[in-house]
Amino acid sequence: KYSFKKYLTKTNHMFHGCSSLININLSNFNTEYVTNMSEMFLGCHSLINIELSNLNTENVTNMECMFCNCLSLKNLNLSNFRTQDVIIMNSMFDGCSSLINLDLSNFNTESVTEMICMFHKCSSLKSINLSNFNTGKVIGMREMFAGCSSLENINLSNFKTEEVFDMCGFFAGCSSLKIDNIISHDMRIFLMFKRCHFH
Repeated sequence: KYSFKKYLTKTNHMFHGCSSLININLSNFNTEYVTNMSEMFLGCHSLINIELSNLNTENVTNMECMFCNCLSLKNLNLSNFRTQDVIIMNSMFDGCSSLINLDLSNFNTESVTEMICMFHKCSSLKSINLSNFNTGKVIGMREMFAGCSSLENINLSNFKTEEVFDMCGFFAGCSSLKIDNIISHDMRIFLMFKRCHFH
């Protein structure tokens, strides 16, 4: 018997540019076989509520720009996301300028190689805890937190940057962040902060 779910392997660009969309409920959306969710909600400027609690991300490898420029999103619950196979997270939350709550405590980043601009211009975020992030395979972190102008506290206690070749502008524009409020065991993190701040 024909089953649609066996053929749905990509949801990239699915809601791309739906700039007037306010609410999305994907509680019954079957994404069991999906591997690519890049730019899925890119440019959903008016999106306020998004129900993703049942979204299956077990096989996803690409989440690049998934929520990029969702300008009106204030809260995002991704506690159910399984990200053990994700390789690319570039610009995942880039431009989410109203986002104030983001819990990524269940994120598994052991396979991720790219986090470029991941939180770029999340200008309303005051605190972010990424202590569970495994960055052992990451090679790109350029401007990862650039433009997070309200950021006051950040926990990067498990970050390792030995393999990273590009960290330019890592904390650029983080005007509210003080070096004493950065938790990290990686001295390169503090060096990046000093390069972006001259006070």
